Amino acid sequence: MPPRPIGIVDYGLGNLASVAGAVEKLGHLPVVSSNPEELAQTDRLVLPGVGAFGDGMRFLAERDLRSALDRMVLAEKKPILGICLGAQLLGRQSTEFGKHAGLGWVDANVTRLTPQGDGLRVPHVGWNEVLQCRGSALFAGIPDRALFYFVHSFCITDAATEIVAGECDYGGRFPAVLDCGNVVAAQFHPEKSQTHGLAFLRNFIENLLPA
Repeated sequence: MPPRPIGIVDYGLGNLASVAGAVEKLGHLPVVSSNPEELAQTDRLVLPGVGAFGDGMRFLAERDLRSALDRMVLAEKKPILGICLGAQLLGRQSTEFGKHAGLGWVDANVTRLTPQGDGLRVPHVGWNEVLQCRGSALFAGIPDRALFYFVHSFCITDAATEIVAGECDYGGRFPAVLDCGNVVAAQFHPEKSQTHGLAFLRNFIENLLPA
C-alpha cells in the first residue's frame, strides 16, 4: 500500500512526536499541523491528547479548529481516531474541573474514574487487557484481551452500547474503544502499546472504511 498522509491535529496538547513516530513506522506520512487547510489534504485524522478536558476544548477553539473539524468529520466523513484525552473530547461533555461541553460527535460522557477495589490508584497508569465487545475492523488480527497502555484519571461513561467495541476492567468496566463508523476512539495510547498498539493504528489507517 502506498504511504497515506495522516493528519495529526496539533492543538497544544498531546504526544505528537510519539503518534507521528508510530505512523511513520507503519510506512505512512504523518502531517502534524494546526492548519485546517493542511489537515484537509490528509486521508484521515488523529486527535491525540494529554491534559484536562476544558483546556483541550479551549485550545481547539483558540486555533479555529472546531468548525474545520466539524466540517471534515461530520460533513465530509473523514475518518478520525481520538486517543486518550482526544477520545474523551469526542463526547458530549465532561465533569473534569467543572462541566465542559465536548465536540458532541459520539453519544457518551466523561466522568472521573472511580475503581472499586483495594490498591487501585487514580490516575490509572499501566498495561491492561482490552475486552472486545463486538466485531470491529480496529481489532483485525488482535487477540481478545490483548494488553494496551493506559494513562488517565477520567474515563468515557454513558456510551451507547452499540458504539462500544472494547472495554477495560479496572475496578469496574469502562469503554476503552468506541467505533462509530468514521469516528473512533481509544482511551489507551496505541502509540505506546507496542505490537498490538501498532496493529490497532494500522487497522485505523488501512482497514477502517471509508478507505
